[in-house]
Amino acid sequence: MTVETVELRPDHRISRVIKGGWQLAGDHGAVDRSAAIRDMEAFVDAGVTTFDCADIYVGVEEMIGNFIADLRQRRGASVANRVCVHTKLVPDLERLHDLRASEVEAIIDRSLKRLQVDELDLVQFYWWDLDRGDPLAGLSILKDLQRKGKIRNLGINNWDRQQIQPFLDAGFDIAAAQVQYSLLDRRPANGLTDWAAAHDVQLLCYGTLAGGFLTEHWLGKPDPGFEFANRSLVKYRLIIDEFGPWNRFQQLLRALKTVGDRYNVSLSAVATRWVLDQHQVAAGIVGARYARHLPQTLQVFELVLNEDDHRELDDVLKRADGPNGDVYSLESDRTSRHGRIMKYNLNTKPDDKVLGADG
Repeated sequence: MTVETVELRPDHRISRVIKGGWQLAGDHGAVDRSAAIRDMEAFVDAGVTTFDCADIYVGVEEMIGNFIADLRQRRGASVANRVCVHTKLVPDLERLHDLRASEVEAIIDRSLKRLQVDELDLVQFYWWDLDRGDPLAGLSILKDLQRKGKIRNLGINNWDRQQIQPFLDAGFDIAAAQVQYSLLDRRPANGLTDWAAAHDVQLLCYGTLAGGFLTEHWLGKPDPGFEFANRSLVKYRLIIDEFGPWNRFQQLLRALKTVGDRYNVSLSAVATRWVLDQHQVAAGIVGARYARHLPQTLQVFELVLNEDDHRELDDVLKRADGPNGDVYSLESDRTSRHGRIMKYNLNTKPDDKVLGADG
C-alpha cells in the first residue's frame, strides 16, 4: 500500500488524505493532547504527511508545532520537513470593515510561532462577507507576506467560482480551494469542479466523512434528531437533512457497506475513495484523531472503485433531495439554520487566545 500524493504547485506536494485538525479543536469533545501529538508521527511514517488546521482552531496549531519541533529534535530536519501544514486565515466578521495589514501580519506571525516554522506551506483565506470591507486588499496583504517568505502558497476557503474569479482577475495565484465535498454534499459538482480545472485550482475537500456520520457507527441507528453537544455533528446532521430523510441516509450507508464488504474495507474508506475519484479533487481531509484510526484511514489506498460500484452508489444519490446550489450557499446565509450555528468572531485580537472552533 502506497499513500497517493499530488502536487498543488511544483514546490508543494501533499498526501491525498490530509489529517484534519478541526476534531482536535474546542467544541468537539475531550482530546488527549499528548496522545494526539504523539500519534501524529504514525501518520507521517505511514505517508499521511499533510495536516490541516486554522488560526481559529483552539490549540491545534500549537499541537502540530510541538510535534514538528519534537520530530526535528529526535529524527532530524529531513524527517520533520516531510510534514506539510495547511492553515487558514479567518478574520473576524466584525473586523472586516476596517481590517488593517498589521492585524493580518500579526495573525500570520502568530501561526508561524505556534507551528514553529519559518514559512507556512499554505494559507487558506476566508472572508465571511464579501460585501463588507475590502477582501481583495485582505488577500493582497497575504500576497505581500508571500513575497516576504512567510507564506509559500495561497488558497481560499468555502467559496464557489463566482467568489474566486475576481481574485484571479486581480492576479492572485490561488493554488487550492477548500470546500465541503462528500457523498452527502455534492455541491462542488454544480460548476466549481469544471471551473477549477480550467483555472488550475485544486480542491481540498473537508466533510469527506460528514463528521463521522459516514461510518459504520451510524449504520442501522435510529434518527438522533439535532440535539448534539458536538457542534460538528449538528452541522453535518443538517446536511443529512438536506440530502433527504434519515431512511435515505441509511440506504446510502447500506450501499457503502455493500461495496466495502466486496473489497474487505470499511464503508468510510469507500466514502473517502468516492471523493478522491471526483473531478479536480486533490485530497480529502479526514478527522482521524489518533493512531488507532490510521489502519482504517489507509484502506482508501487499497481500493479502486469500478463502474458497478459507482452505479450502486449512484442509485441512491440520484434520489437525493439536495443540498442544492453553490458551495457554502446555505452556510453563508447567517439567518439560516446552517448559518446560525457558526461562530463568526473567533480571532479577537491577534495576541489573544482563540475562543472557539470554525464552522
